[in-house]
Amino acid sequence: MSLENANGSLETSFQNTIATVQFGHPASNSFPRQLLNRLTAEINSLSRNEEVSVIILKSGGAKAFCSGASFDELLQVENEEQGTEFFSGFAHLINAMRNCNKLIIGRVQGKAVGGGVGIIAACDYTFATLLSDVKLSELAIGIGPFVIEPAVSRKIGKTAMSEMTLAPEKWKTAEWAFNKGLYSVLCDAANLDSEVDHFAEKLSSYNPEALYEMKKIIWEGTEQWESLLFERAAITGKLVLSDFSRNALTQFKK
Repeated sequence: MSLENANGSLETSFQNTIATVQFGHPASNSFPRQLLNRLTAEINSLSRNEEVSVIILKSGGAKAFCSGASFDELLQVENEEQGTEFFSGFAHLINAMRNCNKLIIGRVQGKAVGGGVGIIAACDYTFATLLSDVKLSELAIGIGPFVIEPAVSRKIGKTAMSEMTLAPEKWKTAEWAFNKGLYSVLCDAANLDSEVDHFAEKLSSYNPEALYEMKKIIWEGTEQWESLLFERAAITGKLVLSDFSRNALTQFKK
């Protein structure tokens, strides 16, 4: 199944009980709201699919994994309601990944910024390459990684999350991200797909009921995210309207 338009692309393929979901966007695999909604709906659909036991989440191309929110859409936000609605897209996606009945394997071929880091953190097991540096750039545009913070902190801890957040213009290397726990496996780019495929095939050979029970245990203690992430979206939706954010976003677009 493939869906493509100016708002990005989303394609799901199946190999035995493994579903591979690939998203893409011409602007460094950024996420306009419509693409976020489509990916969320696809994760929810696969969660209900009894013929699927494992999901691989990947992005298209050989460069950036995900550059986060669409700056074009952020500049179009005119009021707090619109801002909250936009950032709720990431809240819905992270909650869908958290609540999904299937284990999600992340395939990260390149750099990730902002919301892209949050998506990586919401995966259950993640493979990355030495090119997969990460950055939380939100403070530089007048907001903060409020929606994705619970997912990122859960993976790498508050200290490492703060280190990234308070240096919004500094990239953290893939090795740093691996050592902090954001990535489960770090491998050469040439071996990425074979490593992901081998692991997914092995994982899918296990008892689906055991995988489901393990998924629930992995995410124990996050039930409050059903409301917390949307509270965070409201904070971000308000801040993005500030003069600071408007000026910063305009400069980034130049």
